[in-house]
Amino acid sequence: MKRLLLGLLKKLKFLPPPFYVKVYYEYYTGKKLDLDAPREFNEKIQWLKVYYRNPILTQLVDKYAVRDYVKEKVGDKYLNELLGVYNRAKDVDFDALPDRFVIKGVHGYHFNLIVPDKSALNPWKARWLMRKWMSKNQYYRGGLEWAYKNVPPRLVAEAFLEEPGQESINDYKFFCFGGIPNFVQIDHDRTATHSRCFYDMDWNRMPFLTKGHRLYEKELKKPRNFDEMIGVVTKLAEGFPFVRVDLYNIDGRILFGEMTFYPADGRREFVPEEYNTIIGDYLKLPAPVG
Repeated sequence: MKRLLLGLLKKLKFLPPPFYVKVYYEYYTGKKLDLDAPREFNEKIQWLKVYYRNPILTQLVDKYAVRDYVKEKVGDKYLNELLGVYNRAKDVDFDALPDRFVIKGVHGYHFNLIVPDKSALNPWKARWLMRKWMSKNQYYRGGLEWAYKNVPPRLVAEAFLEEPGQESINDYKFFCFGGIPNFVQIDHDRTATHSRCFYDMDWNRMPFLTKGHRLYEKELKKPRNFDEMIGVVTKLAEGFPFVRVDLYNIDGRILFGEMTFYPADGRREFVPEEYNTIIGDYLKLPAPVG
């Protein structure tokens, strides 16, 4: 009965954010949320949603607007090739795009159309999917992720990326606390088995995983330019209490992916359980902003 009530309340996005995120968090995790004294990592992410409203976050979660920030901080050599920017799905000219490309919705996550072979693409289905993306607002779609609230819906087309000898590229997600990267999550083979593992900045394996994900059990080879990756991430994360900075490293070429302030909407937990608090201790909450 209680979960049913919580499920009804979580549909009411107009509720005051401090109350709403408590409902939302308890519905998905079964845990009470204490915004006055949060301890676990995900609890603190919920606090950031409500009380950390730094205006620059709107630019940084926008997958198009963030390119200017990356260019200013570390240079445009870390940016993937931009093929097009579109305000409407019907503006996408598939004929003008190369045989392989990726289209993303800039205003949320999981808005990705990966096209390894344009001849196999169904343009009607692709436009239908993109129109769905353009009708959504990530703030209301999820758990009031404030940074996305005012991001204008747009589409970007970028160059298709591939890693020699792999079906899909590895994704390096650096968890940064107080501007300093603490550990990196590596997602491996996302198109097939999709496993992951975590390493610290000295490339030691970390003894935890995220709940519901497959562990990549083999040892990953440390990228030869890992120190450069750390340098890029540190410059991009400067000044923020927490941000996850995602990079690709393709045959020695480092490319920016995105910046995320609310990983998994603050709902995916670490296992073993104690790491929810251990990692939460890394995150020192600032004074409320905005």
